[in-house]
Amino acid sequence: MALYESEHTKFMREWMAKHPEEALEQKKGRALWWDKPPQTLAAMKDTAAASVPNKAYYYDAN
Repeated sequence: MALYESEHTKFMREWMAKHPEEALEQKKGRALWWDKPPQTLAAMKDTAAASVPNKAYYYDAN
């Protein structure tokens, strides 16, 4: 049984084989948008202290 591989997947495999420098750019993009550095306890306390509690009824103007 043959496994299906989309045209896009084939294109990306060929592209990455022809342009190995793009792997570094891919890692930079992931680090920028997804990977989060560990937070210190002081930063977590500051974030918690800066939060404002929600109202019981969100749409109440008073």
